[in-house]
Amino acid sequence: MEIERKFLIKENGFNYKEYPHKLYEQGYLSVDPVVRVRMEGNEYVLTYKGSGMLSREEYNLPLTKESYEHLIKKADGIIIKKNRYFIPFDKYTIELDEFLGVHEGLITAEVEFESEEEALSFTPPVWFGEDVTYDVKYKNSYLSQNTL
Repeated sequence: MEIERKFLIKENGFNYKEYPHKLYEQGYLSVDPVVRVRMEGNEYVLTYKGSGMLSREEYNLPLTKESYEHLIKKADGIIIKKNRYFIPFDKYTIELDEFLGVHEGLITAEVEFESEEEALSFTPPVWFGEDVTYDVKYKNSYLSQNTL
């Protein structure tokens, strides 16, 4: 089960570029249900995600580089590229995504939780902007089919 909240990041709100990051590339074989292939630096993953906004089922399976390269060619829509920064905050790791390509300029942050209660009681840092957890247009599967 994945339980996470997503936020927009305020412009000039925080110098995230000083933190460790990886280049991500991902494509969607299906958006309903969500079936995604992703390159995370030097790792490759096939993911299935169930429906839901704050919490949903998620299953990850490792792929070889060759399998990823084969499957990414079958992805529908836009191949998403982004730099993901890993920022410690209290007991959490903020995963900040700086989108590249057609979504350049979009910066979001996700925080994962152990429970929905914990997620709903989370107080974000001051440099977080609008909470877009329930806004479908900021889901990566939506961004793979649309531009903002």
